[in-house]
Amino acid sequence: MPYELYYWPTIQGRGEFVRLALEEAGADYIDVARESEGLAVMMRMMDHVEHPPFAPPFLKDGETIIGQSAAILLYLGARHGLAPKDPAGGLWTHQIQLTIADFVTEAHDTHHPVGVGLYYEDQKAEALRRAEEFRDSRIPKFLNWFETILARNPAGDAHLVGRTLTYVDLSLFQIVEGLAYAFPKATKRALTDAPRVASLHAAVARRPRIEAYCDSPRRIPFNEEGIFRRYPELDA
Repeated sequence: MPYELYYWPTIQGRGEFVRLALEEAGADYIDVARESEGLAVMMRMMDHVEHPPFAPPFLKDGETIIGQSAAILLYLGARHGLAPKDPAGGLWTHQIQLTIADFVTEAHDTHHPVGVGLYYEDQKAEALRRAEEFRDSRIPKFLNWFETILARNPAGDAHLVGRTLTYVDLSLFQIVEGLAYAFPKATKRALTDAPRVASLHAAVARRPRIEAYCDSPRRIPFNEEGIFRRYPELDA
């Protein structure tokens, strides 16, 4: 049976981290909300399952339903060779993914620093202040952490964990993609001090399944409804 991925049909968002893992694994999956009547199916699932996810994305594998991107990737990583098999390595990989989730939240909050229920235009002054700190401090701090992990990996600096690709390599690729879209100037500056991160991003982009996916209609373009939004006034 194919996996069923439930996420909003018009944005990459947090669901994209899961899509990249499924694509790299060559897994059979259905992006349910992008199917006919799929959005209604997703909402019914959230309303009626015994253990309802707080919000999309969530993944259905037979009778098992997993919410939260990091938990979904923990599940998929163990089943598709995208995580170390030893418990310590699996835990370290999961820890990196949780830090990536923190980074994603901070990126989102640059354009919605006051409230997610408000329009960007209703909090523009606050967004300008939040984005300045994100550009000047938070992007470099997070990227430096990933750079340090790559440099300290005893198996070499080609991957965040071990000798082979894991789901956190895919997620870091997506982070760089999103930052380059939303903050092209700030990201270009920050990557000059994180050459290993830049190299990992380029290497993931060249992987055959990822390259094919990114060139296909399955990859939803970045837009101003998702997590990473390009507002030129927030970049400098």
